[in-house]
Amino acid sequence: MKTRTKPCDVRARSISRRVVILGLPPVDALDVIGPAEVFSFANRLKSEFAPYQLELVCASADVNLESETGISLRGHRTLEQESAVHDPIDTLIVASGFESIDRLDPAAIDWIRRRAGSVRRVCSICVGAFALAEAGILKGRKATTHWRLAQHLAERYPTTQVDPAPIWVKDENIYTSAGVSSGIDMALGLVGEDLGDGAALEIARSLVLFLRRPGGQMQFSATLRSQLDSKSSLEKLCVWISENLDSELTIDTLASKSATSVRTLMRMFRRELKTTPAKYVEELRIEAICRALETGGRTLEAIARRTGYQSVDALRKAFVRRVGISPKEYSQRFVPSEV
Repeated sequence: MKTRTKPCDVRARSISRRVVILGLPPVDALDVIGPAEVFSFANRLKSEFAPYQLELVCASADVNLESETGISLRGHRTLEQESAVHDPIDTLIVASGFESIDRLDPAAIDWIRRRAGSVRRVCSICVGAFALAEAGILKGRKATTHWRLAQHLAERYPTTQVDPAPIWVKDENIYTSAGVSSGIDMALGLVGEDLGDGAALEIARSLVLFLRRPGGQMQFSATLRSQLDSKSSLEKLCVWISENLDSELTIDTLASKSATSVRTLMRMFRRELKTTPAKYVEELRIEAICRALETGGRTLEAIARRTGYQSVDALRKAFVRRVGISPKEYSQRFVPSEV
């Protein structure tokens, strides 16, 4: 998310906001601890007042919140106890875990649905977006989640406009973040809205983080659509594409290879891969570039030839468009330095 936050007025900066993190067990522990650290740092920055009242509510029988690491987190109260608390919630953050999305607690979903209308900001971390969608909050909204489950979210909740690329997405007062650590990025954005970019930048420095991380999830996602079923009619073609990235892979070439018409091939790609042949080919080429950069030992000219780009400039433009950063920046970030 790259939009700059506007300076807020002095009065707004002297308000203590109640931030409730709702944990749906088993949670990813970092989904809870990461954003919590951001708000905690914000409180430490302000000697005259604590801008946030941070509370962890457990959607479980007791205050011990189970995490996927096997390490429990101790919350302030259970969801049942929270229902008896009438203090207004400024920001609600829903955290979950990969194991939770197919067994969401109906009582927790109902509580989210009822409380959302009175909350200034409703947020989710990673796969917590499934809980917001189940509560109907993401209907007609733009949203993101972990790249591995973005397609699953879109298929389960077709009225949600799922974008797997951004680190986090804001749609009016609904905020959704991508995989795991991106909850920290979103929390920095929330603090920036409340206290200004200066405070958010100071927290980012303390946590040794970017204030606004360059690029998006495309830096990390395996964009190869390997979710193909073994019976898919496109399986053989997709394997052939991956083995011939240095060839001229036009739509006509692919249609001829698959012994079908261009129009039929387009329909097949949309139906089975939710993309177009051109985008699919580019995704595979970008993946190949990433692997080549990570292993090192090749020049960009050599990588361009092996991945079907006519020039380094064409490769660089495609890479920046898809990944959000340049090949050089990618190498600096993801290739270990030689010792």
